Amino acid sequence: MFIYILPGNSYMTAFDEASVLILTVKKFLSLPTENYQIMRISLLCIGKTDDKEITSLINYYLNRLPKHWNFEITEIPDVKNAKNLSADLLKKEEAKLFLNHIDKNDLVVILDEKGKQFTSREFSQKIDTWMNSSVKKVHILIGGAYGFSEDMYSRANEKMSLSKMTFTHQMIRLFIVEQLYRADQILQGKPYHND
Repeated sequence: MFIYILPGNSYMTAFDEASVLILTVKKFLSLPTENYQIMRISLLCIGKTDDKEITSLINYYLNRLPKHWNFEITEIPDVKNAKNLSADLLKKEEAKLFLNHIDKNDLVVILDEKGKQFTSREFSQKIDTWMNSSVKKVHILIGGAYGFSEDMYSRANEKMSLSKMTFTHQMIRLFIVEQLYRADQILQGKPYHND
């Protein structure tokens, strides 16, 4: 029989080990959660994806992303009467909609043709850096047809470009989700990605 000496000179036998384990778990669960936050990744985009094939492929990769990323896609409704607005005014209205979903401490990455380009491995390292920092939520933004307003450029922490080529906004959503999945596979050392 083992005897455990506890604080306050109390004693416990080996038969009470299970109770200690339960108490230890309860104590751990009662600790403040601010130091144990899991980073969330969010994709914010204007409008819905109405292409069924692209939606199907997006869902294919969504279902394979790690659960601890808490990944979500938020499709912000199109600005009302957008056709009657100038490009600059439309971008300002879209900025208001984006900012409604972003807290002051969130990290904001906008996809922009003038942004920095990464290899898939560099992108995975970027995600790893975010995960090991104090960042609680990362928003990756896909702008509307005319891009972003100056307000959004000012709010952005980083600008990223997927390519010098132009793609539809719906295809960009697929590319981002696939690259997130690829990044996870790289970080886990799995053979999905080949340099």
